[in-house]
Amino acid sequence: MNYLGLVIIKDVKLALQGVSDTGMTFVFLLLACTLFQFSIGPDQALLMKVGGGVIWVVALLATILSLERLFITDFEDGTLEQYFLSPVSLVFFAIAKAISHWLTTGLLVIISAPLIAVLYNLPSEIFLPLVLSMFIGTPILSLIGTLGAALTLGASRSGVLMPLIILPLYVPVLIFGSLVIYNAMYGHSYNSLLMVLIGLLLITSALAPWATAYALRQAIE
Repeated sequence: MNYLGLVIIKDVKLALQGVSDTGMTFVFLLLACTLFQFSIGPDQALLMKVGGGVIWVVALLATILSLERLFITDFEDGTLEQYFLSPVSLVFFAIAKAISHWLTTGLLVIISAPLIAVLYNLPSEIFLPLVLSMFIGTPILSLIGTLGAALTLGASRSGVLMPLIILPLYVPVLIFGSLVIYNAMYGHSYNSLLMVLIGLLLITSALAPWATAYALRQAIE
């Protein structure tokens, strides 16, 4: 547990030192949502109908935006090789990286989501299900994204290859997360959808760190 904590603290500190990167993620969230709004037009009914899906799409894009350099610094300066040679399993390193990514990106997305909902004139009743679905769904995005970053580590065109790998895996989260907001907005039950997201989170938590550790081993060897 100390090992996990040290890796998480180190990554979070580096993210906080590079405030510009965090700020760019926040600016990207707002700009992307604003551009979607301009492209849809002034139709308030249509904005409300697509708002939930837009929030999830932008959250997905913001996650991908912050993944490219998740392992590259550790890979280039030899830190990743030291982790590989240490007695601690790379699985714990993968878990720590996913947690630190969620703390520096996922939480920002969750905090921004109600503000974006206001831009799309979504009713206040959806704020709770919106935050709940984001709180469950964004860790899935971080876990899958960590796997994608590990699979493309060292590749010459990782920035292009990684989205091609992880976007299909993001589709179920996007669908069920958007449906939670849609059902809440029209007064339908969304508890079963949240249960599906929780199930996806449990499956991803069980499988993704092991797959990420294996991909990191292949990159180092």
